[in-house]
Amino acid sequence: MSTGAAQADSATNGLARRPFAWTFTTPLYVGSSLNPINSSIIATALVPIAAELHVSVGATAVLVSSLYLASAVAQPTAGKLAEVLGPRRIFLSGVVLVLLGGLVGGLGQNLAMLTVARVLVGIGTSAAFPCAMVLIRRRAEEAGLDAPPGGVLGGIAIAGMATAAVGPPIGGLLVGAAGWRWAFLINIPATAIAMAMALRWLPKDPVPDRGHSGFRKVADRIDLPGILGFAGSMTALVIFLTSLPHVEWIALAVFALAAVPTVMWELRKTAPFFDFRGLAANGALARTYLRQALTLLGVYSVMYGMTQWMEAAHGFSTVGAGLLLLPMGAVSALLSRPLARRNLVRGPLIASAVTMLLGSVGIMLLTSHSPAIAIVLVSLIFGITSASTTVGNQTALYLAAPPDQIGTASGLFRTFGYLGTITSAVIGSIVFRDGVSDHGLHTLGIVLVAAGLAVLLLTVLDRRLMNRDPNRQAGTPDTSQSPKTPHQGESSVSTPTHTTITPERTALLAMDFQNGIVPLAPDADALVERVKGAIADVRAAGGTIGYVRVAFTENDWAAVPETNKAFTAVAAGKMLHHEDTATQIDERIAPEHGDIVVRKIRYGSASTTDLHQQLTDRGIDTLVLAGISTSGVVLSTLMDAADRDYRVYVLSDGIADPDPTTHQVLVDNVFPSRAHVIDTTELRGLLGSA
Repeated sequence: MSTGAAQADSATNGLARRPFAWTFTTPLYVGSSLNPINSSIIATALVPIAAELHVSVGATAVLVSSLYLASAVAQPTAGKLAEVLGPRRIFLSGVVLVLLGGLVGGLGQNLAMLTVARVLVGIGTSAAFPCAMVLIRRRAEEAGLDAPPGGVLGGIAIAGMATAAVGPPIGGLLVGAAGWRWAFLINIPATAIAMAMALRWLPKDPVPDRGHSGFRKVADRIDLPGILGFAGSMTALVIFLTSLPHVEWIALAVFALAAVPTVMWELRKTAPFFDFRGLAANGALARTYLRQALTLLGVYSVMYGMTQWMEAAHGFSTVGAGLLLLPMGAVSALLSRPLARRNLVRGPLIASAVTMLLGSVGIMLLTSHSPAIAIVLVSLIFGITSASTTVGNQTALYLAAPPDQIGTASGLFRTFGYLGTITSAVIGSIVFRDGVSDHGLHTLGIVLVAAGLAVLLLTVLDRRLMNRDPNRQAGTPDTSQSPKTPHQGESSVSTPTHTTITPERTALLAMDFQNGIVPLAPDADALVERVKGAIADVRAAGGTIGYVRVAFTENDWAAVPETNKAFTAVAAGKMLHHEDTATQIDERIAPEHGDIVVRKIRYGSASTTDLHQQLTDRGIDTLVLAGISTSGVVLSTLMDAADRDYRVYVLSDGIADPDPTTHQVLVDNVFPSRAHVIDTTELRGLLGSA
């Protein structure tokens, strides 16, 4: 027993000292690199594939669009599955699909087989990034980090955008030396490495709760109808976009037919896959998605559009074109980590917009007679764009996304990026529709200047970027390896600050505000008035109100065992009968129709009631606690709710205890390790910002 305890203490201390050791981060980096490399490595293989399979080069574009389509749908789906079923399980499942895709593509004999392979690779690689973000966020919270782990996010940035830029050079070397099949077969050794690392070093997921297992319950938790509707809508939208400039009216009609009922379903769903209301309320997250889409439109236009122009108009070989873009990936890799370590957001995003504008102007000045050094210079500028946009937007995502939805939010972040990437391919096909030429390249540059201006406006006019949480502001030291050291009097574990509360998923619990208990609280009338105001605020925002009272029947008294020190006295004295006036809720905050009301017979609100089930049925995952007393119902309910994985807020001016010293110790030294301690004014602000 002592040995096991010592091992547990050692593991806990190790997590506190170094929460993001290389054994934890390396498999995440390897897995996160698979999608961007596969996205870009195919660029230099399209012409050889077309030649060997006797199809047009234009026909091979399906190999690009199929992966992007699969990824655009699969990324948020994988994130949702990671939140519900466990990130390690989904990560490993994705690796297996990539391995299968590599085999199918490497052995493929026709374009159809290669397309299937790219879809498998797209779905499989889509699991890594959202799973990594879920694992990172959970590890940060376990370690008590109150700032983004910048060093780790920088590593993910390198594995993401930077490896995408390295894809064309790698593809050029592979295709030139070993043939186009290695654009697929490269996944076999890569997945073997990722699988071994994940099995060895990633923490195992908790055993699924039996009450939440089974296909129907899992389908409901992940919102399977919402996922299917999103998949259908996204598929039709991508088909429509890739058909441009020819208008594919059938695809547009299918998009409308799929999107409208999906949106209606998601708006009614209490825990939707695509939270339209949450996204509309969270402007910072919506702007992050849009910035990412517009900037990647520029970066991938360089990767694909300039690659085509260099080969077809300038006369460079496949290998040469890939090598000329190599500086783009190198600069991205060199800049991503040091930028991310400082947890900067606004600065990198402004740099991203400005360099995108400069690079776009550079594209407008290039001609088929320009020296190679001019092309390299444009590549270098977009390398800065690549690094700064990935770092800035990824950190903005980490700060803006609700922690319990970080997987889905990360997937949607990538989905918007794919929409930008797909749009870049559409623009390329339009500007080069009469053949690859200098004129088409210059037109592309004009489009990218407009996109760069939009990104700049989205950044400089975003007030949220100028008013960051002071605990997470630019210049915060890198905390990716060790948590903040508490000062004297601070809690040893801190929890992240959340800028919004989603009212539809929030319940305020007014606990033990009953006639026989309220008078025991110091300054009871003022306390009730503050809680009354908080209840009104939550109601107005569309949240749920729950009432908990302690009261006994004759059978409850008889069932109290002698071992229960606290409640044997209650039973012996026949106190708190459920029909007594003393056990009725204070009329000043009386329940209304539709509220939750439960009667308990112990300290905690859920242990002897069906409160947890009622909250689950309503899709509630966030609790705001108010109650009497701090050392009784509030403490017990908080501990139980934290163990059930609720996000918990405690109203510091909505709770009270007959012993002021005990109250203060709990509020200052115990509650912050498991909940967010706010007051009723802060609650009103959080609800208002939502």
